Amino acid sequence: MALKQTEYVDVHCHLLPRLDDGPHTLAEAVTMARQAVADGIRYVLATPHHLDRHYQNPGPVVTAAVAGLQAELDRQQVPLTVFAGQEIHLSDDLVTSPQQLLGIDASQRYVLLELPHEHVPNYLSQVVFELLQRGTVPVIAHPERNTEMIAHPERLYDLVQQGCLAQATAGSLVGDLGYQVKCTTLELIKCGLVQVIASDAHLMPQRSFRLRAGYQALAHLDESYVERFEANARHLLNGEKVMATAIVQPRRQRKFWLF
Repeated sequence: MALKQTEYVDVHCHLLPRLDDGPHTLAEAVTMARQAVADGIRYVLATPHHLDRHYQNPGPVVTAAVAGLQAELDRQQVPLTVFAGQEIHLSDDLVTSPQQLLGIDASQRYVLLELPHEHVPNYLSQVVFELLQRGTVPVIAHPERNTEMIAHPERLYDLVQQGCLAQATAGSLVGDLGYQVKCTTLELIKCGLVQVIASDAHLMPQRSFRLRAGYQALAHLDESYVERFEANARHLLNGEKVMATAIVQPRRQRKFWLF
């Protein structure tokens, strides 16, 4: 099957050098940018980790790093436009503390919110409530990779009912992160609990840009997913209303035993 020309929008990517576990040098960042273009991506939101155990990347730092990278991409004629964002780690004082946060869009209608990998903290619902009261919609990053949500996907159902959105990793959808994660991703998408996919690319072979493959996997589910998810990535970046569908309770994935 011939692939059409694409101009994907990637709303989750670790592209900026020396800020987190993404590229270490500007040259590596340019290499990643070329890989993004080869995967059909034209616009990317750079989302370094912020407020987790290892990285602090306040807004002005990220904005300056984006300006530096964009200047180099323009100089080398790499046709990729980079925007400043953050993957914001959940904390119980996220709203009340001045953390110099960046939204997915310039007006902060949406923020990319990362949960701990192993569990869903009890205070998450309160933080979501406070963000929504402020007019900011949390977009939960890669819920299909959270250990508790794999075991209890109804936790995401409750969050979406509360007003959240969710972003799945393209690599999860195509099986790069294991069969159980793939099954969880498919179930969350079919239940209407995920509205957009993104690369979450790092400078690692197993964490590369897989957006084209992710959209192909969506097309195998239903062609309508492709148009809706592509549009939602643009809507998030522009701060516009996201296209959503009715949601249903997801099934728990049964355990798979080798013997």
